[in-house]
Amino acid sequence: MTAPSRVRVAAFAALALGAMLASAAQAQHYPITPGQRATAQQVASRGVPLSELAANAPDTYVVKRGDTLWGISGMYLQRPWRWPELWGMNLQQIANPHLIYPGQTLYLEKADGYARLRTSPAGATETVRVSPRTRYDSLADSALPTLKMHLIEPFLVEPLVVDELTLEQAPRIVATRDERVIMASGDRVYARGPQGSPLELEPGVPRQYRVFRNAVALKDPDTGEVLGHEAQYLGRAELVRGEAIEPVPGAKDGEADIVPATLDLSGAKEAIRAGDRLLPAPQRSYLNFVPHAPQAPVQASVVSIYGSDAVANAGQNQVIAINLGAQDGMEAGLVLQLRTRGERIKDKTDEDRAMIRLPSEANGLAMVFLTFDRVSYALILQAGRGVRVGDRLVNPE
Repeated sequence: MTAPSRVRVAAFAALALGAMLASAAQAQHYPITPGQRATAQQVASRGVPLSELAANAPDTYVVKRGDTLWGISGMYLQRPWRWPELWGMNLQQIANPHLIYPGQTLYLEKADGYARLRTSPAGATETVRVSPRTRYDSLADSALPTLKMHLIEPFLVEPLVVDELTLEQAPRIVATRDERVIMASGDRVYARGPQGSPLELEPGVPRQYRVFRNAVALKDPDTGEVLGHEAQYLGRAELVRGEAIEPVPGAKDGEADIVPATLDLSGAKEAIRAGDRLLPAPQRSYLNFVPHAPQAPVQASVVSIYGSDAVANAGQNQVIAINLGAQDGMEAGLVLQLRTRGERIKDKTDEDRAMIRLPSEANGLAMVFLTFDRVSYALILQAGRGVRVGDRLVNPE
């Protein structure tokens, strides 16, 4: 591979990492009218109408370990995505969840028909009280996550949307120590980088890699357009020895052998074999965002159900890919309403047996948590019936 090609691969890896860590700090690209902005800021400054509060919204609540921002939003609001308004955020602050911590007391303030949530009683100075922490813990680590992290944490490193050539240009596994065909956690494997870009063990060069297989095309269910390719995640690999060139003993004319790099496998989800590809693992990063509704109309469709080729329907706590991405204004924290795609049936009451499509019906909620350029991943928060490829996602009502 030429030096420019090597730079392109490295640049793409950096872009993929940046996309994986995308959060609500990304600005929406949908046009927001001055009227919409003014309304949002006015609402944020006064809170939400009392009619928007949940029936049993507590006047005070002490945050506990295990709570989530979404859970507390649902405790206080009939429509949890209105959390930024209850918490008093404006559009410029919406990326900041005003971190909430275990041990902190929340106070519900009601005045003039509106409600707002504070961290101190009305009239008192706003303070943040947290439980005692050791000096080694960061506040970010102790803050409440937006969702149950075990539901989405694997997906922050597993799905990777790439262009068609990325995996072909990535380092590949070429052999195992014991000449086994199938490899798993604990096995040692050998790999080579693309021509001109060997896997090297040097300062500043990644040591942690993820193993991927063939990328599956993600097609827009409405247009058939390919939005990207989802690489199949297989496991992790640690680089323990870089590639080398060694002379062949007794050979003339400086003949030398290529000695592939050595890696140890771990966390394998599926069998790994020669030909599978390696991409640098993203750094772990604290991820938090605010559940909120889009500021502009959204019309999206379900592209795929992540991690399952056999299951046609997805349910609560499963992950779906949708056909809008960062360039369409998607950002982590957006709450969207799931709607069924009305089925086409034959009208048996019609003499001509005409084909008709049943109306679309509300079916639950999903929250975007990971975005790429043209594709996003969302967690199904609620679903009355199975979610299918082609189902719609729109602004919550």
